[in-house]
Amino acid sequence: MRYLLIAVGITFTLLGFAGAVLPLLPTTPFLLVAVICFAKSSKRFHDWLVQTKIYQAYVEDFKLYRGYTMRKKIQLLISLYIVVGFSIWVVEIPLIRIGLMLMLLLQTVVLFTWVRTLPKSHDIRKKQ
Repeated sequence: MRYLLIAVGITFTLLGFAGAVLPLLPTTPFLLVAVICFAKSSKRFHDWLVQTKIYQAYVEDFKLYRGYTMRKKIQLLISLYIVVGFSIWVVEIPLIRIGLMLMLLLQTVVLFTWVRTLPKSHDIRKKQ
């Protein structure tokens, strides 16, 4: 089981890193899965992942403070709307389009109601 978790962790780490560069892939969910897999299978991989700049930029705030700055929330929504909007445009089945639109609405509501908004000063502190 340990080797399976390591393989899944590596796969999701690569997808998360790709998502940091490609606007069509999400980063945070992939890195969250990877860190969970590594936490249960390999201390070395876990320690390495949490030290990477990509992990710290995309996951650390949520892990530590249970929230994002407004700027980060907008960035997350823009990438989400691009990916799902493209899917809505490509898919021709009306029920799937409606489902995708409902998913967008739900994710937007959750991001702004349940995920805490951190103050702007949080971004400034991280840059220092």
